Amino acid sequence: MAPDIKDTAHAVDAAAVMRLLPERPRLLALGEPTHGEDALLDLRNELFRQLVEQEGYRTIALESDCLRGLLVDDHVTSGSGTLDEVMEHGFSHGWGASAANRELVRWMRAHNEGRPASERLRFAGFDGPLEITGAASPRRALTALHGYLSAWVDADLLPCTADVLDRLLGADDRWTRPEAMTDPARSVGRSAEAGRLRLLADDLVALLDEQTPHLIAATSRDDWDRARLYGRTATGLLRYHHGMADPSPARLTRLVAVRDRMMAGNLLALAARGPVLVHAHNSHLQRGKSSMRMGGTPLEWWSAGALVDARLGEEYAFVATALGTIRHRGVGTPPPDTVEGLLYALPQDPCLIDAPRLAGALGDRPPAPRASPWFGYAPLDPAHLAGSDGLVFVKDVPRR
Repeated sequence: MAPDIKDTAHAVDAAAVMRLLPERPRLLALGEPTHGEDALLDLRNELFRQLVEQEGYRTIALESDCLRGLLVDDHVTSGSGTLDEVMEHGFSHGWGASAANRELVRWMRAHNEGRPASERLRFAGFDGPLEITGAASPRRALTALHGYLSAWVDADLLPCTADVLDRLLGADDRWTRPEAMTDPARSVGRSAEAGRLRLLADDLVALLDEQTPHLIAATSRDDWDRARLYGRTATGLLRYHHGMADPSPARLTRLVAVRDRMMAGNLLALAARGPVLVHAHNSHLQRGKSSMRMGGTPLEWWSAGALVDARLGEEYAFVATALGTIRHRGVGTPPPDTVEGLLYALPQDPCLIDAPRLAGALGDRPPAPRASPWFGYAPLDPAHLAGSDGLVFVKDVPRR
């Protein structure tokens, strides 16, 4: 078995990734099993540079707030704002503090300097405006969508005025109460106002679609794309808040499913304009069902990757990442009877594994799943190996 496993390993570079795939995918997804490790983000950055230079990729999408990400995209494409401002306000989940993310943004801006619009690199967040403690108010997305339509569409066609939206939205802290994450009764998501806003948001998105030829001609495709992002985000946030107010046992499953559905919508929109490198947690990008425990409750849902794969087929590719050790997090040498343990014995570091071939070499008796002593690291599920196009293995993650 060992020689077969050794034969599945390659250097981690764009050319090796492409050799694993039947064609250049519109969405190439690179997963990670933990967040916040710059060693993994450095590897991602180098792979993106190679994809730009060798394969014509022009967009990178990260697991970060899609609305905040607009600040980063404006900076890398036009130079608006300073790097410090963009890193502070353009990322969610604390990702702006990452030195590797800062280097990515700096490099993208330098690359775009002096280039025509058609050759510029683009940045996108593809997560919703969601945190583990709750969800944002739908105000920004709804009012931006309404403002765009108000400027270019006959007022008689609009379903409401800006004043009506403002009154129904009320104070933003009604929507962002952290206690609503654990107490459905504290959520505003099933109030009469929220119900009316869901109908209005749907009507605004329908009007945007109906007026597409006029709007693209009067503004630009980029402006129209941005308005569609506002529409997806507004309807997704209102659906998420509705789910937060759900007292049933299915509440948490619905919330994680809504989040990944929002992610999938954003990824499909990005794929429509050209090839994209996507980077996020493995659980958001894998083809199989995702699972986790939250508050002691087991949850299962279809990830954004599974939803996108169902739509794009071979134009979607998924390369997972697995790790040997993260010693500063208490994750030591993997047991030899796990996938990570078998790969840890290989001489290459890091290496790219032909995942379907490795699954075939392991046969009908795959290794045991690895257990993690730290909640922030999700070991590879051997059952997902055959459903991945590749697997990046990093032997040891150093503290930065």
